Amino acid sequence: MLLENTIERISDLDAEAMEKARSHQKNLIKPYGSLGTLEDVAVKIAGITGEVMPQLENKAVITCAGDHGVAAQGVSVADQEVTQQMVKGFLNGGAAINVITRHTGARVTCVDMGMIKPVDDSRLVVRRVGSGTNNIAEGPAMTRDQARAAVEGGIQVAAEEIKKGTQLLATGDMGIGNTTPSTAILAAFTGFPVDQITGKGTGIDNDAMRRKAQIVQQALEINKPDARDGLDVLAKVGGFEIGGIAGVILGAAASRVPVVIDGFISGAGAMIARALAPRSVDFVLASHLSEEPGHKVMVTWLGVCPMLHMNMRLGEGTGAALSFTLIDAALKIAREMATYDEAGVSDTGLR
Repeated sequence: MLLENTIERISDLDAEAMEKARSHQKNLIKPYGSLGTLEDVAVKIAGITGEVMPQLENKAVITCAGDHGVAAQGVSVADQEVTQQMVKGFLNGGAAINVITRHTGARVTCVDMGMIKPVDDSRLVVRRVGSGTNNIAEGPAMTRDQARAAVEGGIQVAAEEIKKGTQLLATGDMGIGNTTPSTAILAAFTGFPVDQITGKGTGIDNDAMRRKAQIVQQALEINKPDARDGLDVLAKVGGFEIGGIAGVILGAAASRVPVVIDGFISGAGAMIARALAPRSVDFVLASHLSEEPGHKVMVTWLGVCPMLHMNMRLGEGTGAALSFTLIDAALKIAREMATYDEAGVSDTGLR
């Protein structure tokens, strides 16, 4: 009952802390609202943590990895063995996510949710649900029990990170072919036309992208995911790492820890989390707007506002890790900026 117990622990944001944070922003020496999203972030984090001016120094990106049977349909330019190779790169500290987390003072926790080939490395967190999903163009990606196991695996990883003292979490992904199930999840929840939300993923050409859209449509028609049931959507057209990301979000929300989502794949995980527990999205911060064409539809459905527009589409958690710098800035402004009284500045008409 880990999933149900976690969902029950997700409560509302702290309205009193948010109001105090807004009042504090109005007292800082600037026109209220002039720092835009930075002010919004500080207020939201106050609501999440219950602290008006929190300091979130211990940060981690949880990068979930998994493989996909639909990769056999040629939906990616990369071979599936790249999933395992990139995970080794994460563990050895040489990937983009490692560089950015070092820059922003965070760490990376890499989780095997279901790669085809396991990696024997003590630094890897193992929550394997299976050796890759089934081909969604031919049938369900996984069983309902596997979908639950994937989500609960993510919940467990989040809980372990928080127990270590992590105050700010972020989600990342690795899985060749995973923009295809993410597109199917987006279409299942929104009903948006598949050909308008299918992108190039790792860089396929236009012909391959059209085939990819057809495969997504076929997966939806064969599997008929029920948008009223988050586990059904995950089981029918999802991925093990997407379920893990959903679990990380639920686990963070239950513990009142802010969680930053990366791009398109993390957004699909957030959609599953929201379907399971609508209030979970209140604890989510969106890092950036992905180049994937469906991502704008996704963040609109989630009701979140990306902080960065950087033409990124790598995944791994890179956009989320980069946004840590902005979150740090937002919280430092709240803690360190002078008030009108302290600075002796006239506030006429500015508040």
